[in-house]
Amino acid sequence: MTKPIEKILCVDRASLPDTWVTRRTVMPASLQDFIAGCTKGGFFFADRPEAEQDKNKKQIIPYILLQTQDGKKTAVYNRKGSETRLHDLWSVGIGGHINPEDNAGPEDKFEDILVSGMTRELDEELIRRPASDPIEFCGIINEDITPVGSVHLGAVFKILTKTPDAYVAGEELYRFTWMDTDRLGTLTMELWSELALELLGDK
Repeated sequence: MTKPIEKILCVDRASLPDTWVTRRTVMPASLQDFIAGCTKGGFFFADRPEAEQDKNKKQIIPYILLQTQDGKKTAVYNRKGSETRLHDLWSVGIGGHINPEDNAGPEDKFEDILVSGMTRELDEELIRRPASDPIEFCGIINEDITPVGSVHLGAVFKILTKTPDAYVAGEELYRFTWMDTDRLGTLTMELWSELALELLGDK
């Protein structure tokens, strides 16, 4: 049986603010501004194989960082998932593509789809997490330096927790651990992680 082609949430690059899609973007922003920009640009679901080769489309990726409430420790893991171009790099961001299943119906707003996709990714990647820990939107990251980055746009969120041991990672988050935030620079990280830490002021 032929596997159906995955469809993923995208926005046309040309319709987004120029400041969002520079060669190296690290931009603090409110969730409402991000939602407004993507809604105004017009969002749609595209076939993933096509989108991965089309720099005119920006795939929207929720990218969630986990830190202790004092900011002294950050969760990291080694890339071993479906994106082979990132294998063996360390990451501080949990997240992935948003699919049509995150869209409850034709009246769904961009915010509903984004939050639904982000929540699904967390639930898929973490076997257990405290539901009471708040999730905060931080801003936007983008890079047109790597093949992966050139077709994606990152919506960065963070979760601050008092109970890091309550987070249990699934097998996709290979070698998941909590590391001293001031030691993250010793790891070979994916570029998005470097940008996200810069956004949070930890780099």
